[in-house]
Amino acid sequence: MEPLTILITGGNDGIGRATAQVMLEYGHRVIITGRSSIKLNAAAATLLHRTGQACETLAFDLADLDSVRAAAADFLSRHNRLDVLINNAGIFTNHRQLSAQGIELQFAVNHVGHFLWTHLLLPALNAAPAPRIVNMASVAHYHGQMDLDDLHTDSPTTEYDGLKAYARSKLANVLFTRELARRYPHIASNCLHPGVIRTRLANKSTAWYYDLLWTLYKPFMRSARCGAMTVIYLSLSPEIKDVSGRYFDERQCCRKPLEAARDPLLAQQLWVWTEQAAGIGDR
Repeated sequence: MEPLTILITGGNDGIGRATAQVMLEYGHRVIITGRSSIKLNAAAATLLHRTGQACETLAFDLADLDSVRAAAADFLSRHNRLDVLINNAGIFTNHRQLSAQGIELQFAVNHVGHFLWTHLLLPALNAAPAPRIVNMASVAHYHGQMDLDDLHTDSPTTEYDGLKAYARSKLANVLFTRELARRYPHIASNCLHPGVIRTRLANKSTAWYYDLLWTLYKPFMRSARCGAMTVIYLSLSPEIKDVSGRYFDERQCCRKPLEAARDPLLAQQLWVWTEQAAGIGDR
């Protein structure tokens, strides 16, 4: 296979780093992103040691849309083609927090930041002969509800629930994927649930009972490399090169998502809402 240029958000740890390692082993050009340059450099050194192949790093914060814009401009100044964009990074918190632009933090990182990131990288994706986008969703999306009038959870009658907010952000990932496929049919855009994986995602919670539950359940979870397998399948497999707008599970099987995730009107409305939240069209 001709070497591909592959960009992975959250590539310094967990499923992202495991994906990067396999891609490097296959001989592809890999760029990993994360918030911390120190952690990115450490991950790059580990990947070099394990594979003998160097990867590129790019530090930015998905919770800050100005940071997203600067990083996208940096990437495009050095790369005119992107074959595979893997939107892998994500967070969970059980306490209501806001992004730099005042968006509920989980929705900002898991959806809005990736939405803007993807939008800004479209020129490089369009330059690739067979571009693909892979979005990290979750089985949690089946519990998600999308209230376009209360996506910031600002309502005084709404008590913040971290799990509900996380599920909503994962539902947004599926809706985003389906609308991407409709608007850009030349790009194979799919999303997935990677399985219950031993990652640091749930450690973002500051509630002791979530941390305890995560610790007790961790021995029964699958490894990050197992979680990366479906990501790699959606990124590289020739048998799904013409498949787009679908939701896959950890067994690399195409599944029917939540009914709300299949609502084309809701997908379009969320797209418009996110464009406004991300300031697309205002510049």
